[in-house]
This record gives sequence, C-alpha cells and structure tokens, in this order.
Amino acid sequence: MRPGLIQRLPAVRGRLTADAPLAAYTWFRVGGPAEVLFKPADLDDLAGFLSAKPADVPVTVIGVGSNLLVRDGGVPGVVVRLGREFAAITRDGNWLSVGAAALDHTVAATACEAGVGGLEFLSGVPGTIGGALRMNAGAYGGEMKDVVRQARALDPTGGLHVLTAAELGFGYRRSTLPEDWIFVDALLEGRAESPQVIAGRMAEIRRQREDSQPLRTRTGGSTFANPPGHKAWQLIDRAGCRGLQQGGARMSDKHCNFLINTGAATAAELEDLGEEVRRRVRDASGVELHWEIRRIGVRNRN
Repeated sequence: MRPGLIQRLPAVRGRLTADAPLAAYTWFRVGGPAEVLFKPADLDDLAGFLSAKPADVPVTVIGVGSNLLVRDGGVPGVVVRLGREFAAITRDGNWLSVGAAALDHTVAATACEAGVGGLEFLSGVPGTIGGALRMNAGAYGGEMKDVVRQARALDPTGGLHVLTAAELGFGYRRSTLPEDWIFVDALLEGRAESPQVIAGRMAEIRRQREDSQPLRTRTGGSTFANPPGHKAWQLIDRAGCRGLQQGGARMSDKHCNFLINTGAATAAELEDLGEEVRRRVRDASGVELHWEIRRIGVRNRN
C-alpha cells in the first residue's frame, strides 16, 4: 500500500481514516485494513469527494459485510462505507424511498407496519439495500427486480444518475450497473395489504431461516450461486463437502452452501476452502460453481 495516500485526498466533511481495520465490519470477522476508510457526511460530501479525488485512486464500497470476504492483505485505495445519513426510509402510499445503507430487514419491517406487502422477502436477505440492488438479491419467492422502480447512483466522477429498473439490467444475482458506480437510494413499490398477513409471512420466513441456516455463526450467507438447473447445496453435498474443513474454515453441516469461520480462520483459509469445494464439485459433476460472496482486497501485505 502507498504511504501517505490520505494526504492526497480532497477535504471532506465526513471522516477519513488511514489503515482502518475492516474485519469488524464483516460477518466473517476476518481480513486486513482499508488503506483509507471514508464515511461520507451525506450525498453531496460523497459526490464532491469522487469528483475531486486523484484518478488513480481506486474506490470500493462496502455495506454491513453480510456477504463479503475481505482478504488478509487489506484493500488498496479508498473504502467507502455509507452510514445512517444514507439509511432513511420514507413512505408514500405503496411506495417506499429507501437509502442504500438501510438494512434489508428494516425495510421489510417498515413496510409491514405500513401495510405495504410484497417486500417481506427482504426480511430473509441479510445486508443493505445497496448490496441488494447490486446483486438483485432475492429469497423466499421475491427478488429486487420485482419491486425496484428506480434507483439513484453516483458514477466514478461524482455525477448523479436516476436509473429505471430496466436500465439496471437485473439478472440472476446481478445487475449490469458498472462496479465503480455507487448506489445511494432506491424507490420500491409494494401493494396494500394487511399488516397481520404480512407479519405472518415474515414469521414463516424467519422460521425457515432458523431451521435451515447456521444463523448464529461467523458466515457470509450463501457462498455460491445456484447454477442453471441445479441447487448449489446439493452439488456440494454430493461432492462430499458437507462439513469439509481447512484450518479454521468449514462448510456448514447444517447448510453446506454456507462457509463458516469456526473462530480462528484467516480470509485465505476461507477462500481456499471455497476454491477446494469448487474443484470437488467440478470433478464430481462437471458443474462450475460461481462465488456469490464478494471477495475484495489482496491476499497478503507483502
């Protein structure tokens, strides 16, 4: 990492921190530091920073780290983490305007209280709306493409764009928005429905998650996306990888598409175990698994 990067960055109203630890921001609780961590004060602060920063400085955005693996060598450049200033939720009829840092389950709960149905699937998606937009998150019969009507995002130079759902190019666990654009908020549409009915569906989602997923562990959610015509967990199970362990990393016995830090894993051990699972599944079935967990940074600091 380059010495003195923080001195090259423009002045901001938010907070810039050099060599900032990131492990505590992720559910895996592993990984190295950000060269610089930036917590913007608001949208204008973030846009101004992007427009004024040196062009050679990379920018990486993280949310609450529920589906993120930070490699042990840390993340070069600037890591942006949006805070409460980007987490507002407002309602207008059956429409919710939600900030990119709003927690998915908070959006679902707010919609439920307001009698807005169709968003309860978000209660089963760990993370924030920004991440949900980026990967067209979905679960329990719903996904973002069903409810997003528009989103706003900043381009790498700080320009603000209003994007329709069609322009976001949603596909299975992806959107086509360039990786270096930053979602800041979105407009979601539900339907009028009884809060009691919505709450019942959310309770069923919670029950299913508790029964099938290792929720009280250091994990990153689903490790691999389902290949066309297959379920990733079945391929992993058939390849003999349920409970497979490497160092402090382990594939869950409860749900074998969940990668777990048993307590002392490094990011390298977690990633290496994932790659070993991919290899065994490929050898056993001929099917290529693709990571659903986002991996950022470098493997070591040398």
